[in-house]
Amino acid sequence: MSHPTSPRVVLVGPMGAGKTTVAGLLAEAWGVPVRDTDEDVAAAEGRSVSDIFVDDGEERFRELEKAAVATALAEHDGVLALGGGAVLDAETRALLAGHRVVYLRVGLSDAVKRVGLGVGRPLLLGNVRARIKSLLDERAGLYEEVATHVVDTDGRPAEEVAQEVREVLR
Repeated sequence: MSHPTSPRVVLVGPMGAGKTTVAGLLAEAWGVPVRDTDEDVAAAEGRSVSDIFVDDGEERFRELEKAAVATALAEHDGVLALGGGAVLDAETRALLAGHRVVYLRVGLSDAVKRVGLGVGRPLLLGNVRARIKSLLDERAGLYEEVATHVVDTDGRPAEEVAQEVREVLR
Protein backbone atom coordinates (compact mmCIF):
# COMPACT_ATOMS: atom_id res chain seq x y z
CA MET A 1 0.00 0.00 0.00
CA SER A 2 1.46 3.33 -1.03
CA HIS A 3 0.65 6.63 0.58
CA PRO A 4 0.27 9.91 -1.40
CA THR A 5 2.87 11.53 0.82
CA SER A 6 4.95 9.02 2.64
CA PRO A 7 8.21 9.15 4.55
CA ARG A 8 11.15 7.69 2.66
CA VAL A 9 11.82 5.67 5.81
CA VAL A 10 10.52 5.56 9.37
CA LEU A 11 13.04 4.70 12.09
CA VAL A 12 11.87 2.96 15.25
CA GLY A 13 13.71 1.56 18.23
CA PRO A 14 14.44 2.23 21.87
CA MET A 15 16.30 5.18 23.33
CA GLY A 16 19.99 4.76 22.66
CA ALA A 17 19.47 3.04 19.30
CA GLY A 18 20.65 6.15 17.44
CA LYS A 19 17.40 7.02 15.67
CA THR A 20 17.94 10.79 15.69
CA THR A 21 21.59 10.56 14.62
CA VAL A 22 20.96 7.97 11.89
CA ALA A 23 17.91 9.91 10.66
CA GLY A 24 20.07 13.01 10.19
CA LEU A 25 22.72 11.06 8.28
CA LEU A 26 20.12 9.45 6.01
CA ALA A 27 18.40 12.76 5.31
CA GLU A 28 21.73 14.34 4.44
CA ALA A 29 22.71 11.45 2.14
CA TRP A 30 19.36 11.49 0.34
CA GLY A 31 18.90 15.27 0.31
CA VAL A 32 15.52 15.07 2.04
CA PRO A 33 14.17 16.66 5.23
CA VAL A 34 14.35 14.94 8.59
CA ARG A 35 11.63 14.93 11.23
CA ASP A 36 11.51 13.60 14.78
CA THR A 37 8.13 13.15 16.46
CA ASP A 38 9.53 13.89 19.93
CA GLU A 39 10.72 17.25 18.57
CA ASP A 40 7.30 17.81 16.97
CA VAL A 41 5.55 17.24 20.32
CA ALA A 42 7.97 19.52 22.16
CA ALA A 43 7.59 22.27 19.55
CA ALA A 44 3.79 22.05 19.53
CA GLU A 45 3.64 22.20 23.34
CA GLY A 46 6.38 24.80 23.73
CA ARG A 47 8.17 22.68 26.33
CA SER A 48 10.40 19.65 26.53
CA VAL A 49 9.22 16.06 26.48
CA SER A 50 10.57 15.75 30.04
CA ASP A 51 8.44 18.69 31.18
CA ILE A 52 5.35 17.20 29.54
CA PHE A 53 5.96 13.91 31.38
CA VAL A 54 6.51 15.65 34.70
CA ASP A 55 3.68 18.20 34.40
CA ASP A 56 1.01 16.18 32.59
CA GLY A 57 2.06 12.53 32.90
CA GLU A 58 2.99 9.81 30.45
CA GLU A 59 -0.60 9.24 29.31
CA ARG A 60 -0.92 12.85 28.07
CA PHE A 61 2.46 12.64 26.36
CA ARG A 62 1.40 9.43 24.58
CA GLU A 63 -1.76 11.17 23.30
CA LEU A 64 0.33 14.02 21.91
CA GLU A 65 2.84 11.56 20.46
CA LYS A 66 0.12 9.52 18.74
CA ALA A 67 -1.23 12.66 17.05
CA ALA A 68 2.29 13.78 16.06
CA VAL A 69 3.07 10.40 14.46
CA ALA A 70 -0.21 10.35 12.51
CA THR A 71 0.44 13.88 11.22
CA ALA A 72 4.06 13.14 10.28
CA LEU A 73 3.14 9.92 8.46
CA ALA A 74 0.53 11.84 6.43
CA GLU A 75 2.62 14.93 5.66
CA HIS A 76 6.32 14.10 5.72
CA ASP A 77 8.21 12.71 2.73
CA GLY A 78 11.72 12.57 4.18
CA VAL A 79 13.25 10.59 7.02
CA LEU A 80 11.06 10.19 10.10
CA ALA A 81 12.32 9.14 13.54
CA LEU A 82 9.72 8.07 16.09
CA GLY A 83 10.05 8.29 19.84
CA GLY A 84 10.96 5.02 21.51
CA GLY A 85 7.49 4.47 22.96
CA ALA A 86 5.44 5.40 19.89
CA VAL A 87 4.92 1.73 18.99
CA LEU A 88 3.09 1.11 22.27
CA ASP A 89 -0.09 2.47 20.67
CA ALA A 90 -2.01 -0.08 18.57
CA GLU A 91 -3.41 2.62 16.25
CA THR A 92 0.08 3.94 15.63
CA ARG A 93 1.29 0.43 14.80
CA ALA A 94 -1.61 0.10 12.35
CA LEU A 95 -0.71 3.43 10.72
CA LEU A 96 2.85 2.18 10.16
CA ALA A 97 1.59 -0.68 7.95
CA GLY A 98 2.55 -0.04 4.35
CA HIS A 99 5.48 2.22 5.28
CA ARG A 100 9.15 1.32 5.08
CA VAL A 101 10.01 0.96 8.74
CA VAL A 102 13.51 0.17 9.98
CA TYR A 103 13.96 -1.07 13.54
CA LEU A 104 17.32 0.06 14.86
CA ARG A 105 18.01 -2.74 17.32
CA VAL A 106 20.34 -2.06 20.24
CA GLY A 107 21.43 -4.28 23.10
CA LEU A 108 21.36 -3.34 26.75
CA SER A 109 25.05 -2.57 27.10
CA ASP A 110 25.21 -0.22 24.11
CA ALA A 111 21.90 1.44 25.01
CA VAL A 112 23.13 2.20 28.52
CA LYS A 113 26.42 3.61 27.19
CA ARG A 114 24.66 5.83 24.67
CA VAL A 115 21.92 7.10 26.97
CA GLY A 116 24.26 7.75 29.88
CA LEU A 117 22.55 8.62 33.12
CA GLY A 118 19.26 9.48 31.51
CA VAL A 119 19.37 13.24 31.92
CA GLY A 120 16.24 14.51 30.20
CA ARG A 121 14.85 10.97 29.88
CA PRO A 122 11.75 10.86 32.11
CA LEU A 123 11.29 7.10 31.82
CA LEU A 124 14.74 6.48 33.26
CA LEU A 125 14.24 7.76 36.77
CA GLY A 126 15.79 5.34 39.28
CA ASN A 127 18.01 2.45 38.22
CA VAL A 128 18.91 3.40 34.65
CA ARG A 129 20.27 0.01 33.56
CA ALA A 130 17.30 -1.93 34.98
CA ARG A 131 14.83 0.51 33.45
CA ILE A 132 16.44 0.34 30.00
CA LYS A 133 16.45 -3.48 30.19
CA SER A 134 12.76 -3.43 31.10
CA LEU A 135 11.94 -1.08 28.19
CA LEU A 136 13.96 -3.19 25.73
CA ASP A 137 12.23 -6.39 26.86
CA GLU A 138 8.78 -4.81 26.83
CA ARG A 139 9.04 -3.20 23.40
CA ALA A 140 11.28 -5.45 21.26
CA GLY A 141 8.36 -7.49 19.91
CA LEU A 142 6.45 -4.33 18.99
CA TYR A 143 9.42 -2.92 17.08
CA GLU A 144 9.75 -6.22 15.21
CA GLU A 145 6.00 -6.25 14.48
CA VAL A 146 6.07 -2.88 12.67
CA ALA A 147 9.48 -3.24 11.01
CA THR A 148 10.02 -4.09 7.38
CA HIS A 149 13.77 -4.28 8.10
CA VAL A 150 15.93 -4.70 11.21
CA VAL A 151 19.41 -3.20 11.49
CA ASP A 152 21.63 -3.99 14.47
CA THR A 153 23.48 -1.01 15.92
CA ASP A 154 25.61 -2.57 18.66
CA GLY A 155 29.28 -1.63 18.47
CA ARG A 156 28.77 0.26 15.22
CA PRO A 157 29.21 3.95 14.42
CA ALA A 158 26.09 5.78 13.23
CA GLU A 159 27.59 6.24 9.75
CA GLU A 160 27.88 2.46 9.30
CA VAL A 161 24.31 1.93 10.54
CA ALA A 162 23.01 4.60 8.14
CA GLN A 163 24.88 2.94 5.26
CA GLU A 164 23.24 -0.42 6.07
CA VAL A 165 19.82 1.23 6.20
CA ARG A 166 20.43 2.70 2.73
CA GLU A 167 21.49 -0.75 1.47
CA VAL A 168 18.47 -2.64 2.85
CA LEU A 169 16.10 -0.07 1.35
CA ARG A 170 17.53 -0.28 -2.16
